[in-house]
Order: sequence, then structure tokens, then C-alpha cells
Amino acid sequence: MKLKNKIKKIKEKKKIAEIGVIGGSGFYKFLDQAREISIRTPFGQPSEKILVGTYQGKKVAFLSRHGKNHHLPPHKIPYQANIWALKMLGVERIITSCTAGSLQSHIKPGDFVITDHFVDRTKHRDDTFFHGPEVAHFSMAEPYCPTLRKLAAECCKKISIPYHKTGTIVVIEGPRFSTKPESRWFSAQAWDVVNMTHYPEVVLARELDICLVNIALVTDWDVGLEGNPKIKPVTTQEILGVFKQNVENVKELLSNIIPKIPKEKDCGCWQASESAFV
Repeated sequence: MKLKNKIKKIKEKKKIAEIGVIGGSGFYKFLDQAREISIRTPFGQPSEKILVGTYQGKKVAFLSRHGKNHHLPPHKIPYQANIWALKMLGVERIITSCTAGSLQSHIKPGDFVITDHFVDRTKHRDDTFFHGPEVAHFSMAEPYCPTLRKLAAECCKKISIPYHKTGTIVVIEGPRFSTKPESRWFSAQAWDVVNMTHYPEVVLARELDICLVNIALVTDWDVGLEGNPKIKPVTTQEILGVFKQNVENVKELLSNIIPKIPKEKDCGCWQASESAFV
């Protein structure tokens, strides 16, 4: 069966979940009446069993990107299986969060960045479902759902989380961090944050007509900003402290976003594939 037809068949199935969340394991106690589901996809198994439950009447599926025990490094995460598994459950909107280093002095540790563009600097990741004979070209001019991005910004403002409503995230292969010259180059390009895990989630979601918003959780300034008089070198303890607070903030943010996601879609994400096939 052609991949396009498989996707169509999935859309016709009963929806177990409508909203997907990809992030860290701190979300596990968030859902009501939760149960774990094992799924096998044409692209293998996802990172972890998927937790499915409800939150304020919404059916939500949560997936731990690195696995419960954080056993998967960034370059070994089964990105295709993760996104396909959420699609199999009926997910139509995905909220992702990822830790990131700041590349600009005005973006501080503790800030949230609602990304509107990405730059791919990964090397060995399979970032498409379509390898032929079906050929599809998806636009990435506006890779994130405008409706979800607007909602995320409104909720950040409401609960007083320091945030940036736009930002470009550059994703590196990992698991190593950037060198100082690499980081200085990223900063010079006016890119905002650097991360190892967000790509190719965003493009795979677009290929399956899923709306996606990404929230980068800034834990530190990257090494390319060394020497800036406004910035003091951070310690591991400080990074861990910021990370812990970010986890609590993102849980509060999700608790505000999820109930407000509208049932009807007014964006073009869910129709992306209609003009993509050759």
C-alpha cells in the first residue's frame, strides 16, 4: 500500500488522542485516567510507550522523547516512529518542548522561545517519510502552526513566563556541544537558540498534516557568547536549577494551552499534503 493511502487510512480510524505532547518525563503525572500504550509503526517502535489520558476533557497522548530513563541520545531518537505513532493514535496537534542554549544576549536562561523558524545542521537523520516511488515536496516557509504559536504566546503572557514570541532554532547533530567558533557563527547569523533534538520532528509532523508548535526552554547561554560583559559563565548547578524551574513552568503552560486548543482548524497545516505530491 502506498504511504499516502496508509496516511489516509489512519485518518479514518477512531481517535484515541487528539493532542500530542513530546517532551521530558516530568509530564507523566499530569494526565487523568492515564494508561500506557505500546505501538509498533512501519518505522519501528517509538522512544517509549505512549501515555494516553485526558486533561480537562481533551484526549492527550504524551511521549517521552529520550525515553523514561533518558537512554536515547539525540542522534538515536526514532523520530519517524515517534511522529507516526502519534498519528496512529489520531493526534492532530503536537506541542513539543526542548531545552536550548541562548545565542543572543537578550535571551536569558529561564526564558521560553516560541520558535517560528529552524535551521537544520544535523547530519545523519532520516527526515522524511517519502523515499519513493511516491515523491512529495513540502513547503517549510512557515513550518509551525500559527494558531498554536499565537495561543502559546497568549498563555505565556497570562501566567507571566518570560517569553519571546518568535525565534530561530538551529539544531545540531549532537551529542557533542558546539565549539566556540561554531557558536559564534550561529550567533552572527542572528539565530536565537541552539538545540540537538527538535529536528526533524517539525518536518515529519508537516508531512503527516499535523499542526505543531515548539517551545524552546533556555537553560544557559551558549559558548559563543563568552566574553560578552553582560554574561557571566554559568555553573552546572545553575543550569540544573534553571532546568528544574523550566519543567515546572512548561507544565503550567501546558495546563493553560491544552484546554484552549480550538476544535476547528483555521490554519493550513492539516492540508499541507494536498499540494505536496508530484
